[in-house]
Amino acid sequence: MNEPTATDTIRKATLLQALAPVTLLVILLYINVYLFGSGSLDGSNQIALLLSAAVAGVLSIYLGVSWRKVSQSMVNSISSAMSSILILLLIGALAGTWLISGIVPAMIYYGLQILNPTIFLVAACIVCALVSLATGSSWSTVATVGIALLGIGQALGLQEGVIGGAIISGAYFGDKMSPLSDTTNLAPAMAGTDLFTHIRYMAYTTVPSIIIALIIYLIMGFYQDGAGTVDVAAVLAAIDAKFTINGWLFLVPVAVIVMIIKRVPALPALLVGSLLGGLFAIIFQPQIINEVSGITGDFKRSAYIGVMQAMYGEVSIGTDHPMVNELLSAGGMSGMLNTVWLILCAMVFGGAMEAGGLLQRIASEVIKLARSTGSLISSTVATCLFFNVTASDQYMSIVVPGRMYADTYRKRGLKPENLSRTLEDSGTVTSVLVPWNTCGATQASVLGVATLVYAPFAFFNIISPFMTMLYGYLGIKIRYYKPDEIPPETEAVV
Repeated sequence: MNEPTATDTIRKATLLQALAPVTLLVILLYINVYLFGSGSLDGSNQIALLLSAAVAGVLSIYLGVSWRKVSQSMVNSISSAMSSILILLLIGALAGTWLISGIVPAMIYYGLQILNPTIFLVAACIVCALVSLATGSSWSTVATVGIALLGIGQALGLQEGVIGGAIISGAYFGDKMSPLSDTTNLAPAMAGTDLFTHIRYMAYTTVPSIIIALIIYLIMGFYQDGAGTVDVAAVLAAIDAKFTINGWLFLVPVAVIVMIIKRVPALPALLVGSLLGGLFAIIFQPQIINEVSGITGDFKRSAYIGVMQAMYGEVSIGTDHPMVNELLSAGGMSGMLNTVWLILCAMVFGGAMEAGGLLQRIASEVIKLARSTGSLISSTVATCLFFNVTASDQYMSIVVPGRMYADTYRKRGLKPENLSRTLEDSGTVTSVLVPWNTCGATQASVLGVATLVYAPFAFFNIISPFMTMLYGYLGIKIRYYKPDEIPPETEAVV
């Protein structure tokens, strides 16, 4: 007699069952934000994710999924985020060595002399867009020029949330439009179109979105009249007195950008950038090395300890200017551990939800509501947002909806570039707006600005999903198959 297989015993979840863990998570997160405020990421949100994951796991077992498969799904989910976690740790190391080497202080020093409050937000957005377009990486852009621009903006008296929003907007615009970006390659692969068709078609919604964002930043800049800003001359003097500032320091960020353009993987590129930062610290900033290590009289020992301390631990450079002291601090790898904890818990929740088919159950209900082209595109946007919130990973928000909707778009005569554009307009750009998503948690940790603080000012990321829905309802730039172009029917994957 044959033993029953897993598919014979697993039952399909009801919509109410599928929504239960998500509802619990939303309630707990609301309570945490209300009671803990900005400290909710220090541990309470992680516990909320684990408790919600426990409910999802119990439901999965109730539906007939074995504990072994539930736990394996959690492990697989965590494994998919390991690359992001390693990158996050190396970004912490890079931030530390770029601080003690004078690279970030030099960017702030020269930037303060070039930029002013009126044009700063627009300039910051454009600079990040260009760097991200060239490198294909929003994470690397934020971790390098983004950190420096945040310091410059703060020294000019701008609010950190507004600065962070401009940096994020530019970085994610460039990431979306770059052929080097992983998500820009992933979206057309899931939808069934080619890369450059996807980029050309995406420009119809992406370019208007960034133009609107830039106009908003420009208008905001006119209200920055410099009143209440710090004494820029005093900031420059404090930096100049502490560091040896020169143009040679920019060789390191240039080298990192070139490596990324040459398609060197992010992990080795960031590691090399961190080590070069340490080397330049030894060459140009021996006085800072001694200050960080606390050792004088033995520079070899001091150099080793100082660079290691910058890579793994907290570093603060003291000056006679309070504002500069706030700018000249970094947490190293250890400063990223709280974010790593959050990502691990988020991926456990996503894995538990996926094990019992709870995510797919909710998403399948959304498809039933899509009757017109506009509502189908809106449903795709809603599904991508849902996966960013629940699965806590931008790749999941592209891959799963891409597989789910590909056949539906085809059956309605819509070419695959409609789907690939929608996936990026909603899945990629909104991931950074969710505090417990890998992107939102990482960027908040790298910038030192809470996700919910910069999110209201990340105008490009907010506008993009609405722009793609507007095009869908108005029928703007919607591509249909001609009768003789419709490909043969394929099996829908849900």
